[in-house]
Amino acid sequence: MSRTGKKPIAPVSGVNVTISDRMVSVKGPKGELGLTLMDVVNATQTDAGIVIEPANDTKEARAAWGTTRALINNMVIGVKDGFEKKLQIQGVGYRAAMQGKDLKLSLGFSHEVIFQTPEGITIAAPTQTEVVITGVDKQAVGQVAANIRGYRPPEPYKGKGVRYVGEYIARKEGKKK
Repeated sequence: MSRTGKKPIAPVSGVNVTISDRMVSVKGPKGELGLTLMDVVNATQTDAGIVIEPANDTKEARAAWGTTRALINNMVIGVKDGFEKKLQIQGVGYRAAMQGKDLKLSLGFSHEVIFQTPEGITIAAPTQTEVVITGVDKQAVGQVAANIRGYRPPEPYKGKGVRYVGEYIARKEGKKK
């Protein structure tokens, strides 16, 4: 049994959810998102909110039950408030700056890294060592943050690189003489 799947998604003011056929579309003040339901789960709209139920009692249906509920809940939160990921750049000469809509990163390579902002995502660099990624799609925001971090992940000796704000880096001791 899925603990997450059992909970109905409570209705949120200002967010309109429509379920037609196997398509769930969520419209809110920040934008619009859609999800095609798998065949093994069903969604219904009730007074308590949106209820997700497995179509049958297979392992696949039980696995998709909680996942589908979480995806729809994230869509509702995304169109209401949006999602945000913050990255921090550490290292001498490492910096980030906006170049139009694109993000220009100096990460110790022989060249500048230009990251093109995907559709539906907003990237800002309030300071040279800070990058803020915002959007309505939780998965897209997380993927963009992971892609930017992937250019220069933090290394364990000095901690130089791109990290999430609040991320713990296991530090190692250097060579001994």
